[in-house]
Amino acid sequence: MKQPVVNYRRLRLSNITSPEYRHTLLLGGWIVYFALYFITENLIPYESCHVVHSRLDDLIPFCEVFVVPYLLWFLLVAGSLLYLLLYDIPAFRKLCIYIMITQAGAMLVYILWPNIQLLRPEAMPRQNIFTWILGSVVYPFDTPTGVLPSLHAGYSIAILSVFEHRKATSLWWRILLPILVVIIIAATFFVKQHSVFDALAALPLCLIGEALIYWFKVLK
Repeated sequence: MKQPVVNYRRLRLSNITSPEYRHTLLLGGWIVYFALYFITENLIPYESCHVVHSRLDDLIPFCEVFVVPYLLWFLLVAGSLLYLLLYDIPAFRKLCIYIMITQAGAMLVYILWPNIQLLRPEAMPRQNIFTWILGSVVYPFDTPTGVLPSLHAGYSIAILSVFEHRKATSLWWRILLPILVVIIIAATFFVKQHSVFDALAALPLCLIGEALIYWFKVLK
């Protein structure tokens, strides 16, 4: 196993702002993310939300097995941040900034234009481990509000972009990651957690992140 580029065993509160460790402060943004998530998910009443729906949503069947790649998204986000934190600090900064742009834009929409999707089945058509996970874990935790733009899509595209821009990214990961991202985004439709419009709405945010970080290189 290769060694991390920074020795985090020497990290202390007293030296966290030093050039060697100050990139770790970007992780503090997650405190803000979770706070905003709580506000938008729990304090905005359903009756204030605009319904997001497209005809294509009605053509996509409910398929509970897609809860697996839906949940895999959490591992992809955490694993990507950890890997880059250990082995590629410049790429770690870029991913954190990309996520900040996506998150800030999404939260602004959720607050200014509260939205909701009504795609979930009223009753599970089958009883199995996948429907149990959806009904008992995913649906109660991830409410149907604050869905446009989709953070599942936004974060996934951000991760894909950062790894594809890295020269050190292996060929197999360059091939596998786009497939995984497509499956994860599709999973949000099949488990009826997002409308197709939600994923499409994430694209402008990702375009802003792409432009600032890689085209104009305003943010390092």
